[in-house]
Amino acid sequence: MRSSEPRAAARSAPTIGSVAEVAGVSRATVSRAFTRPQMLRPETVEKVRDAARRLGYVPNPAAKALSTGRFGNLAMVVPDIANPYIPPMISAVEEQADAAGFAVFLGNSAEDPAREDLLLRKLTPQVDGFVLAASRMGEDVIRRHAQARPLVLVNRDIEGIPRVLIDTAGGVAQAVEHLAGLGHRRLAYLSGPPHSWANAQRRRAVKRTGDKLGLEVVTLPARLSSHDAGRQAVGALLESGATAVVAFDDLLAQGVLAGLAERGIRVPGEFSVAGCDDVLAAQTFPPLTTVSARAREAGATAVELLTSRLGSGGGAMSDVRVMLDTTLVVRATTGPRPV
Repeated sequence: MRSSEPRAAARSAPTIGSVAEVAGVSRATVSRAFTRPQMLRPETVEKVRDAARRLGYVPNPAAKALSTGRFGNLAMVVPDIANPYIPPMISAVEEQADAAGFAVFLGNSAEDPAREDLLLRKLTPQVDGFVLAASRMGEDVIRRHAQARPLVLVNRDIEGIPRVLIDTAGGVAQAVEHLAGLGHRRLAYLSGPPHSWANAQRRRAVKRTGDKLGLEVVTLPARLSSHDAGRQAVGALLESGATAVVAFDDLLAQGVLAGLAERGIRVPGEFSVAGCDDVLAAQTFPPLTTVSARAREAGATAVELLTSRLGSGGGAMSDVRVMLDTTLVVRATTGPRPV
């Protein structure tokens, strides 16, 4: 009895042959449906994969890698998985990858470029390509990894490497113009992570637009994007003499709102606050004026670029640069300058 149970279990496990029988095709066709679907008609691929789903058949990734040189896996590395801006991007990456037949490994670098480098080196032997969101690594390190595996950058602008950039400069400029129109003459920009491409872009946009409108602009460091960092920055904000702040992101802005509330300072009656990314805006009190995000679109576009390159054989890097523009969403945290 003992020896028959494993044999029974083995007989019940779906195989490539059982999928071929149910789908009414050859074993070779089943193999191609999972490894080289472009060689078959779409209806044949769908028929095979439908049979596999019904039987519970999952292709052996090791066997697939041996036959195709591909693993069927992508990896996404992010700087801070706890930041509310990141999960919508991850979700879009997973959905787009799944539609293209890839699984996704996820790595969190915790804002540490050395850890990010280590994650890529560990994942490289297991994946076909990478999506790097807001990479903190030096340009030379990124280029080295791009030679080992195809990769696409999100919110990091390096010539010669495919990248998707969320152009928040336009939306941030609108935020400064909006505050100037409300009579504010001295603004603060509350910075995010110092190695962030997006932070540099937003800081420059605030300064450039402020100078054009004749405003005084002071830049204050938060360094980390967190609720607590926003709270802790409130003292410096008030000491700066600013009557309004544009925060690097909504997480910092939410912390600023909390810190102002703790001091009994009314928003927007006594101080105006604008954020960026539009991921917490409707959940704050008052609802936050902020710059739109497009995180999901950036993630989906990055996977489209990556799978397109993989589909073409992963040849030489192409200098594709996709820009997604942004706009200001005015809610209830910005108002006239206090008199």
